[in-house]
Amino acid sequence: MTSTATNSSENTGLLKTRFSIGAAGLAAISVLVALLFAWTGYRGDELLIVGTEMDVVTGMAGAMMALFIAVVALIAAAYMEPGFDH
Repeated sequence: MTSTATNSSENTGLLKTRFSIGAAGLAAISVLVALLFAWTGYRGDELLIVGTEMDVVTGMAGAMMALFIAVVALIAAAYMEPGFDH
């Protein structure tokens, strides 16, 4: 008979596996990109490499998308269990 209870894994955590380290790094980079978008939109400057002139609305839209990616990556880093290779 199979158990329906969830197994508590000791390998889950923010910096326990290579996947969680990569996801936490992606989240940190995404937060920095979100800050760049917000600051560039606030100032009304051009985006660094692309050259797109941004206003407050496009800056906040880009910042919200980047922050969404950061939150999803942090949740995946914290709660993802190791795959089949463990």
